[in-house]
Amino acid sequence: MQKAMIPKRSVSILGYGSYIPKYRIKAKEIDRIWNKGVIVEDAKSYPPVQEKAVGNQDEDAITIGCEATRRAMKSAGIDPSKIRAIFLGSESNPYAVKTAGVTIAEAIGASSDLLGATYEFACKAATEGMQTLMGLIGSNMIDYGIAIGADTAQARPADVLEYTAASGGTALVLGPNSEDAVAQIEASYSYSEDTPDFWRREGRPYPRHYERFTGEPAYFKFVLSAAKTLMSEVGYEPDDLAYVVLHQPNYKFPYKAAKKLGFNDEQITPGLLCNEIGNLYAGSTLTGIAGALDEAEPHDKILAVSYGSGSGSDAFILNVEEDITKKRDRTPKVRDLIDNRKEYIDYSLYSKMREKIKR
Repeated sequence: MQKAMIPKRSVSILGYGSYIPKYRIKAKEIDRIWNKGVIVEDAKSYPPVQEKAVGNQDEDAITIGCEATRRAMKSAGIDPSKIRAIFLGSESNPYAVKTAGVTIAEAIGASSDLLGATYEFACKAATEGMQTLMGLIGSNMIDYGIAIGADTAQARPADVLEYTAASGGTALVLGPNSEDAVAQIEASYSYSEDTPDFWRREGRPYPRHYERFTGEPAYFKFVLSAAKTLMSEVGYEPDDLAYVVLHQPNYKFPYKAAKKLGFNDEQITPGLLCNEIGNLYAGSTLTGIAGALDEAEPHDKILAVSYGSGSGSDAFILNVEEDITKKRDRTPKVRDLIDNRKEYIDYSLYSKMREKIKR
């Protein structure tokens, strides 16, 4: 039985764009408040990332999604009226009842002939949107759609997640394979089981998690299973792939998982961004894909694997096309967004921006 999902009509990424807020907070600043710098000074328990991106009070999953989508549309060069579906994947949709997809559609000037939805599956919500578009486009039901991953992630004060829970996102414009394609989606595969390693109940401001059990029984099991199965299905070895992008809850997990799969640092580094921007949650894997596309050359292959707590992983094989060399210069590259316009803030301003202080 074939496990890989391969569309009948070839589906490609036609454009991509990212948005990362300019504000940053360093791990040592969080340590200064809660641990008096002890963790940063202890190499054995070094913080999971060096710094992270922080959304301001007027930034949420929708505004981040809008900025990323505008850039993706500029990259793709497609008339907004041709977009027939927009899916936003997020853990932090500002509305409990109201889809965000149609709000973004309105912002970019899409027509009313549109399927819009907000997706949930923790940090793999955006890749679910990609797979839905693969089905719609691959079956000739629509021609163009947008998958977005955007979050302003929450973390309880003093929790280890406070080091990593960040803000940012990426949008991908998908359509039928053509000479304008950035990367063809060769195949996809999903692996899912009930593994409650991380959750947030309705009405609760912050998530809970099972500490170290988020690793081996959860992240590593699902990411490695999805990656190995898809690579086996399409007959690829690590040497056949130029880049690997894995979901990035911290720096250690994806690096360790990629090494277990047999990848080297040159294949891992371009898409491993969390040490400088934190965990973008539903935006993590798509932003990693964008980072890899910024460096890739035509005919390169990329393995991308998301992970969503609860739990599941979606894996993709992307074949980079000729048009990548033209389209990636139309909008800011991920590295530019990381390095330029950075403004560091202290914990008090961070608490205000992320509304940790209630009035």
